[in-house]
Amino acid sequence: MEVKHFIEQYLREIESGNAAIFAGAGLSVGAGYVDWKSLLRPLVKELKLDVDDEHDLVGLAQYYVNQFNRQRVSQQLLNEMGTENTPTDNHNLLASLPISTYWTTNYDKLLEKSFETENKVVDVKYTKEQLANTKPKRDVVLYKMHGDIETPNNTVLTRNEYEKYPVSHAPFVTALSGDLVSKTFLFIGFSFTDPNLHHVLTNIRVQFEDNQRNHYCILRRENRKEYANDASFARGETKQQLFAEDLGRFHINVIFIDEYQEITEILSDIYRLYKRKSVFVSGCAADFGAWKQSSTEEALHNLGKALIDQDYKLVTGVGLGIGNVLISGAVQSAYQKQFSHLEDKLVMRPFPQYISDETERKKIWEQYRYDLIEKAGIAVFILGNKKIGEDVIFAEGVLAEYRIAKELGLVIVPIGCSGFVAKEIWEEIMADFDTIFPNDDGKLKKLYEALGYETNNPLELISRTIDTLNALAKE
Repeated sequence: MEVKHFIEQYLREIESGNAAIFAGAGLSVGAGYVDWKSLLRPLVKELKLDVDDEHDLVGLAQYYVNQFNRQRVSQQLLNEMGTENTPTDNHNLLASLPISTYWTTNYDKLLEKSFETENKVVDVKYTKEQLANTKPKRDVVLYKMHGDIETPNNTVLTRNEYEKYPVSHAPFVTALSGDLVSKTFLFIGFSFTDPNLHHVLTNIRVQFEDNQRNHYCILRRENRKEYANDASFARGETKQQLFAEDLGRFHINVIFIDEYQEITEILSDIYRLYKRKSVFVSGCAADFGAWKQSSTEEALHNLGKALIDQDYKLVTGVGLGIGNVLISGAVQSAYQKQFSHLEDKLVMRPFPQYISDETERKKIWEQYRYDLIEKAGIAVFILGNKKIGEDVIFAEGVLAEYRIAKELGLVIVPIGCSGFVAKEIWEEIMADFDTIFPNDDGKLKKLYEALGYETNNPLELISRTIDTLNALAKE
């Protein structure tokens, strides 16, 4: 499957709340933890074998326990994974996505750390007893199906433990089966050699035949540098291709990459495109400039409606003079489309006004703006003025939101033709456009230029704005 097509498909599952992640050992190697071969290497040496010549790693772990004891395997696991390493960019990107279900065969706590960084409440499950309990206000459920480094003696490592798994961990098998049937998984850093997962996938295939849900996995192509000669490389390529085709029996679509860094790029693209479907609208108006108030309000109402119609999520602080009409249009569209959860399409947070201490109020409003703006990937600015006595001045609140939006990395879309702060931002963007959008082929620049064209009819700004947002949502 092509990367672009995968991103489109998986992003749709994320937006629908149907996505899940399955993380394998390969995800943690980048953080400095060992892979299975490196973990077993010193133990296998005691068996007078070379781990590089062996393929049945689960069997090797069992041979070691047969000769010695399980405690020494547990100690080796602690020696290699007992340290608290730093999560990779991939861990952090996975944690930042709005996905609530994660499965892993890893023992480390890298995902948990990333969730904490994202201020998400994670409900970790690695014992049967934990499955029966629910952490209050959880954002994420993390199933560690082979155990946790905190209890190394209870991890699944040896053949005997794998063979007993369908009975000893039957509730995990049931939970995983249910998720694989109802959710769309992305497998990352996983080799598909795990017999427990294979058992679950096989049962689902037998039960559902061709009615299985589609899943995805990312695999690195075989690399010529890792083979001794062309003949062995050709065999490796053939074997990998046959393996990828066989995954199709389980409706697992393979996305091939050349280098592991491409995983980070793919996850970054997914996160960026997801965020760009949420639009923060900033602005306020005591003076509507060359436009009539009534026609401006009509345009804002229709803009709010158009955002929902185009499947965007509207985020706003309900600015004076524009917020209420913008929200009215969004709410109207949401109810016409019969969205059962309005909060999935609209985040509206009026600023708290009754804080008497000015210093405290500024401090709270600053944090309030950060919390609101970080929910979006695009920031639209319109008008931006207020009155002090009889004087109309630029609204410092809109300027502050522009500063924060830039700091948080949002794409700025100023409707320059509305004047005031929005015009000033538009002029600043256009003066540095080629630096801000270095890969633009000229099409996006034309859309931004149109945002500054003066018009007597503010209704014209709707199509201009939506066209620009749609272009950015695909960039």
